Formats: sequence, structure tokens, C-alpha cells
Amino acid sequence: MLTDVTLQACLNGRRPPGQAPVTPAEIGAAAAEALAAGAQGVHLHPRDAGGSESLLPGDVGAAVAAVRSAVGPSVEIGVTTGAWVVPDVAERSAAVEAWEVLPDSASVNWHEDGAVDLAELLQARGVGVEAGLWRVDDAVAFLGWPGREAVRRILVEATEDDPSGVATAAAVVAVLHRGGIRTPLLVHGLGGSTWPVLRWAAERRHAVRIGLEDVLVLPDGSPAPDNAALVRAAAELVRAAAAR
Repeated sequence: MLTDVTLQACLNGRRPPGQAPVTPAEIGAAAAEALAAGAQGVHLHPRDAGGSESLLPGDVGAAVAAVRSAVGPSVEIGVTTGAWVVPDVAERSAAVEAWEVLPDSASVNWHEDGAVDLAELLQARGVGVEAGLWRVDDAVAFLGWPGREAVRRILVEATEDDPSGVATAAAVVAVLHRGGIRTPLLVHGLGGSTWPVLRWAAERRHAVRIGLEDVLVLPDGSPAPDNAALVRAAAELVRAAAAR
């Protein structure tokens, strides 16, 4: 059985080689370090041999297998399905359908073309869906989907590069609550909104994520040496919020 995720490590995202782990071995090592630092699950962007993001079965399988070997069977491993990796809807679905080594979950950005069909394909393959909502309009559209209660979690993703991301996260969460959603939420920011959004979410007992995908600096503004350092800082903020 997979461990519940209240702090997820987002290991690499769209960062170039040199800023985040890229090879399966690097991603596996980073995942193990993040778990030791306090994360319960990991999210990653598989890469091909040249370091570019990939959804091809061999690349996804290599990354997932390396992380599984590093962290064991009880840790949730999630991957992206971002449209920027494979812009064509049919090609993206074909790639996912061809996966042989399956992740435990995959994020689906609800504003992207083909999101519903992709989510249903993942569910049919036994892969949990993380529904990524960036804006209020995404939340409204998600609430209109009959399968909304079957997703593993909802990602409330504030993509602003400044503290205004807190207002975005709050607005999306408010829409979901008014819609009666009971699905677990995981809330996170990006760049300059990362730490303000994480504090806001932790104070409200939402799950959060942190890692080099989202931010390259620690809460004090100093450079983060690795994912584990970011996870340790986030875990401390979560503990402080829980103690209040």
C-alpha cells in the first residue's frame, strides 16, 4: 500500500541539466534523499538520452524503475503528462498508452487540450490522476467532469512568480470547496510564489510539494543545494504550522 502524501518532492520539472537531476540514476538518488529529508512521495519529469523531457515508454520506464529501486514499493511515484512535452493530443495519448512500466500517478493539466480523455486513459490503465488546476476557470471545468471524484488528488497550482500566487490558490480552493469537492488537495506555487503559497497551504492543512521544479532558493533566499534541502525546509514549515 502506498504511503499517504502530505509533502511531495518535485525533483526536476523543466529545469535544464545542471540545475536538477536528469538521468534515471540522478533522479533515483534525488528521490531517496528527498524521502530521507521528509517527503512521502515524488513527482518527476522523465528525460531522454539527450536530457530532453520525454513521455516515450522507454524513458518513462527507465526513470520510474530507477526511482522505484531507490525508494521501495510503498512510495508514490508520479510523472508529468504536460502538453509541452508532446504537443499533439493523439501522440501524447499514444505515448501514455504504450507505457510498460507504470508510475503510480500522473499529473494532467486541466487547461490543456485532451485533458479529460487523457485522465480517463490513465485511470483505465490503473494510474492515479493528479488533476492540475492553474486558474479558477480550470476548477469550474473540473467540477463539470463526471469523473472528478475518482482522481487521486487535485493539484492547486499557482504559477505566478510572486506572492500574488496566494490569491490564486485561495480562489481555486474556494471554488472547489463551494463545489463540494472531498478529494485531497495538494497546493503549491512556482518561483517567487513558492514559499508564500506553501505557508498558506500548510496553515490550512493542505498537502504541499517542494523541489527544484518549483524553486531554486530556500525560504531565506539563499540558493538550494539540492531537493533534500528544500524538503527539509518545507517540512519544518509544515511542522510549525501544525503546532499552531
